[in-house]
Amino acid sequence: MSIDPFVSAVQNAPDDGQTDVVDLLIVGGGINGTGIARDAAGRGLSVLLVEQDDLAAHTSSASTKLIHGGLRYLEYGEFRLVREALMERERLWAMAPHIIWPLRFVLPQAGSPRPAWMVRLGLFLYDHIGGRKRLPATRGIDLGRHAAGNGLAPGAKGRAFVYSDCWVEDSRLVVLNAMDARARGAQVHTRTRLVNAHRDGALWHATIVDRHGQTRAVRARGLVNTAGPWVAEVLGRIAGAPQDRAMRLVQGSHIVLPKLYEGDHAFLFQNADRRVIFAIPYERDFTLVGTTDEVWDQPPGRAQISAKETAYLLDVVRAHFARPVAEADIVWTYSGIRPLYDDKAENASAVTRDYVLDLDQREGQAPLLSVFGGKITTYRKLAEHALEKLVPFYTQASGAWTGGAKLPGGDFPAEGFDALVDALAAERPELPRDLLARWARAYGTRARSVFGSARTIEQLGEHFGADLYAAELAYLAREEWAMRAEDVVARRTKLLLRLSPDAVARVDDWLAAHHAGDR
Repeated sequence: MSIDPFVSAVQNAPDDGQTDVVDLLIVGGGINGTGIARDAAGRGLSVLLVEQDDLAAHTSSASTKLIHGGLRYLEYGEFRLVREALMERERLWAMAPHIIWPLRFVLPQAGSPRPAWMVRLGLFLYDHIGGRKRLPATRGIDLGRHAAGNGLAPGAKGRAFVYSDCWVEDSRLVVLNAMDARARGAQVHTRTRLVNAHRDGALWHATIVDRHGQTRAVRARGLVNTAGPWVAEVLGRIAGAPQDRAMRLVQGSHIVLPKLYEGDHAFLFQNADRRVIFAIPYERDFTLVGTTDEVWDQPPGRAQISAKETAYLLDVVRAHFARPVAEADIVWTYSGIRPLYDDKAENASAVTRDYVLDLDQREGQAPLLSVFGGKITTYRKLAEHALEKLVPFYTQASGAWTGGAKLPGGDFPAEGFDALVDALAAERPELPRDLLARWARAYGTRARSVFGSARTIEQLGEHFGADLYAAELAYLAREEWAMRAEDVVARRTKLLLRLSPDAVARVDDWLAAHHAGDR
């Protein structure tokens, strides 16, 4: 078989020892970047990933936190995307059952702009095109008689459908992929940004800078741009990179309210404007409501919920729940910018959530792969497809492997969470079961690395409030790149909902004094 000369040139790019040489330099530490890093490292490639902030600091921590096919995408004809996402649900659940678990969704028909037959047909497809095996099938209920109707406003009751998807701790999914990539040999550097890059034959020559302002020269046989909302900006730092790739930025916002209803089911509400809004049980005592779809027409940055979005979400809550709510009841909000491939759709809700992998390859030159779009649920398949495009440049790379590989802490049966908590409680009977259960949810079997040799509460070290102790901070700093309080309380845990501002400041001080240094 003949070998393309530019592929051969990349495979044989020299390492003269002048600067670091890696097979892949990945820019962006969200779910796509860490997923590609994990896949590539597991195939035997040397990988360096740089992220300008914390892992999952932006889009990947601002999702609705679902592993789902995207029922509403069927309405826009996104059958390929929906099928791929549905096929990933149970696979991802099996890979990380501590942070991914089944969730039942109640879909009321009251006030729906779609006839019941259309919704039922969509749910039939949803049940049958994705290889569902363990998740329960769709069924119909009467919310006037069923317990799922408790807490709803009278006008929101009546006929409803109940279907299945999964919940995910999105930030933790990113971190687990980064941890597994590192365990397979990848270098992962947070608070480190790409300054510039240019091709010199079969190698990329890049400059990166860390949070201390220290620069480093890196050479790479391939460059992957997974910068999310910043993908176009990163292309602007790369000499000769295509500058005409179309992308649309859409802001999505969520609000967190005190618990609006009893039960462990979620709701999917259909609004008169044809948009859909989720209401989901959140951190035991709260309800998560979202998301919006608003055009973002500024340079990428930290998103914040607007007054218009807040009013819209509160109006949805008031229309569907019996409990009165006001803006003052909002406990927390978060927003993110979704970097979507521009398919010229007229409204933001209709823009495709599918992904596009753009490979810039030139004869005798090192490849550049840019990722546009994507969603949490399909990150693993996106990474596989990215490697399919890149593997021809690396003869040493092995084949696809991630489909059945557990993520860190997920090495227990998908339906074995309660048994894991029981085992941890038997090993540490003097530690509170609620604390062990939270650790099991966050860290799975690696909860044992959190408590280490500690057998009592006192041995966990300083107490910061809620159930946060120094032992957990030490683990997060040592193993999960946590450097600041926000990294811990807003992403790796959700304890910001329970900690006072003074406690959060103490966490910041502790991390500044104790963290294990840059990774």
